[in-house]
Amino acid sequence: MGSTLAFVLLAAVAAAALVYVLLFDRIAEGKTKERRLNTVKQSATSISSKKADRDRAAEIQRRRKSLQDNLKDLETRQKLREKNQKSPPLRMFLAQAGLNITVRQFYIYSVAAAVMITLFAILLGVPLLLAPGIFLAGSAGLPRWFIGYMRNRRIKAFLNEFPNALDVIIRSVRSGLPLNDGLRLIASEAREPVRSEFRRVVEAQQMGLSIPEAVAKMPDSMPCPEANFFAIVIQIQAQAGGNLSEALGNLSRVLRDRKKMKAKVNALSMEAKASAAIIGALPFIVTLLIYLSSPQYILLLFTSQTGHLLLGISAVLMTIGMLIMKKMINFNM
Repeated sequence: MGSTLAFVLLAAVAAAALVYVLLFDRIAEGKTKERRLNTVKQSATSISSKKADRDRAAEIQRRRKSLQDNLKDLETRQKLREKNQKSPPLRMFLAQAGLNITVRQFYIYSVAAAVMITLFAILLGVPLLLAPGIFLAGSAGLPRWFIGYMRNRRIKAFLNEFPNALDVIIRSVRSGLPLNDGLRLIASEAREPVRSEFRRVVEAQQMGLSIPEAVAKMPDSMPCPEANFFAIVIQIQAQAGGNLSEALGNLSRVLRDRKKMKAKVNALSMEAKASAAIIGALPFIVTLLIYLSSPQYILLLFTSQTGHLLLGISAVLMTIGMLIMKKMINFNM
């Protein structure tokens, strides 16, 4: 029995060895194929990973370049806008003043005003040698000063009404109305010049521009930081999303705080302005008092060549002094 079991075991081992010898090549070939397949899979995975990394890096580089281009474009437009605010072209200057006249009409009115001022000065007895200077001042200086005065007055009126307009837009947005309806409401119900500025925005939308693009044109016709703030808030909200009513509420609060700060600065600088006004008016008051008390004594300034020279020098020095005082007491925010 023991020898039979041993014989069976030996026969099984011999059969297994024979099968292994016969199938060795196939088993080795299968392992080789499996190893090659694993190598190919790892290589494909590595190539896919490298390709994904390259695509990710290219996408990051493309986004970075796009962001840099957008920042450069924004910086260029901001510089151009600041240049237009400081020294705008005449056509834009007239639009900022709220005057519906062309550049040609402005030149015609300037020449007509200069002729009238020059004739009036000649009738008052001004020497003919001063007539070209009076004509130049009347044609170039006085009209531009008037346009600048109208421009500043329009900006001040806009700043007084603009926070109220923002509050109306905030309430309309919170009540569920779209921003377009809020802008149209301001364009039809607000006071001037806020109404005309928002009407330009609505008309630009009707021409096919988006809300951020239409609002971005507002600082061109209303050159003040507050209009620029409003355009920036709308652009950021359009690109990044967020709560528009909260952003506009913060802007409205900032604008009201700026207005309060300006009022405080004006109140604190009133003493310096009053002192400058008194110092500037003092020579004229003294001249009038001397003329009333001793007219023959003061008339030498107006009847002699030396007096004319002294009056010219005094006028130049007074002008320089007044400009310096104005620069010292002018606080821009």
